[in-house]
Amino acid sequence: MAQYIIQAIAFQLFFLIVYDLFLKKETFFNWNRMYLLITAALSFVLPLIKIELFKNIMPQQYIITLPEVVIGKQSPIVLEEVFIEGINQASNFSWSWMYLFYLGSAIAFLVFIYKLIRIIHLINSNPKHKEANLQIVDLKNSRDAFSFFNYIFIGRQLESEERETILKHELVHVKQKHTFDMMFFEILRVLFWFNPFIYMYHKRISVIHEFIADAEAIKHNEAQYYQNLLSQIFNAKQVSFINPFFKESLIKKRIVMLQKSKSKQVQLLRYALLIPMVLGMLIYSSCSDTSQDNIVESELSQEAQLKIIIESFDKEGKLNESDKEEMSAYFLDAIKANVEGQDVSSKKISTTEFKGLDEVPFAVIDQVPVFPGCENLNDEQAKKSCFNKKMSTFIVEKFNQDLAKTLNLTGSVKISVFFKIDNQGNITEAKARAIKPELQEEAIRVVNMLPKMTPGMHNGKAVNVPYYLPIRFQIKE
Repeated sequence: MAQYIIQAIAFQLFFLIVYDLFLKKETFFNWNRMYLLITAALSFVLPLIKIELFKNIMPQQYIITLPEVVIGKQSPIVLEEVFIEGINQASNFSWSWMYLFYLGSAIAFLVFIYKLIRIIHLINSNPKHKEANLQIVDLKNSRDAFSFFNYIFIGRQLESEERETILKHELVHVKQKHTFDMMFFEILRVLFWFNPFIYMYHKRISVIHEFIADAEAIKHNEAQYYQNLLSQIFNAKQVSFINPFFKESLIKKRIVMLQKSKSKQVQLLRYALLIPMVLGMLIYSSCSDTSQDNIVESELSQEAQLKIIIESFDKEGKLNESDKEEMSAYFLDAIKANVEGQDVSSKKISTTEFKGLDEVPFAVIDQVPVFPGCENLNDEQAKKSCFNKKMSTFIVEKFNQDLAKTLNLTGSVKISVFFKIDNQGNITEAKARAIKPELQEEAIRVVNMLPKMTPGMHNGKAVNVPYYLPIRFQIKE
């Protein structure tokens, strides 16, 4: 979720930068309106689109070194998930940043409802009459003027000529349904109240609305229109989803834009910038993996990537199956080094380096390591089942379940553990990943307590075998 929001915000920033640099000063107001609406929507849709074709465009040797790809690839053997139950009675409440998100959205929603109630109150408390399909609301003791859906609010203190000019202006807002645009961004402000770019979008679309209405209304009486804009400015109703005629901060911009020469049609080509931008964003979102927990699910695709890389080194078919298997193991080591922050980009690849390698992927191992007590089982599958059962029992017995109370944990907590059983049957290179460092330390402590195993065998010799152990810590309150 966090990565999705970050991507959406980043896309919005990029869209707004392009708008301000290349499109903002053009007089293609309707084009600018569509640009703002479309890019605002695209920024939330693009991170969800994953196109496999774009993934294949990127060279596989680069994809495999990306952090999102290499996560968890240290563990060819995947053990069954271990469930540990803990009890936390210290507190019935656990703080989460999501509560802040919900609180902000709730406050923003209440503000939205309050502003909506103000509009409804104005409709009900003032006289109104119908003209065509419009409802004209006469505001008592006011010079305000604004529109909301099919309602046009006009102050009674406006002169008749001013009133006629302003009605033409507000009629443009109504006919082009500008209120729908404002409501769209208002909803986004409720859902993403913390995102500053939503407010920037909102401000820019409201300016564009005024430019559009000005461009149409000035055709009827240019002199009177300028006079209305330059007349004394009264405070209009400050509601974010209405289109007020009198808004002091926009008067200067509106006059400048009215006097500006029309942009040449060739400048419309600038909107074509949207095509490479969207394409680039699609490639980025397709090649990025937003999942942090699906450690093992990408194993098959990564094995396919390894196969492609190996084939690229063996275009002449000089490597036998044993060499290819050893090369796969080499790449697993290179990936692991990349995870740990080492620079593997300059490593030379030579099949002679693989001969001394003593680590075998699970896919090609002859005999898996055996947990003490499972030696007498003849069937290889039975040994694996026995291994999983004894491993789970051991972890549950040794794991410090009081951490649930100490760390004030709630719900279900995932711990990912990586380790190896070396060619002597010892546990080595234990690593863990969890939301709390204390959970990582505890998982490593317990795994390092595992008894000495019967090592895995391949081609008649003992080998190192890497493992992935998922632990699910279920907390009861």
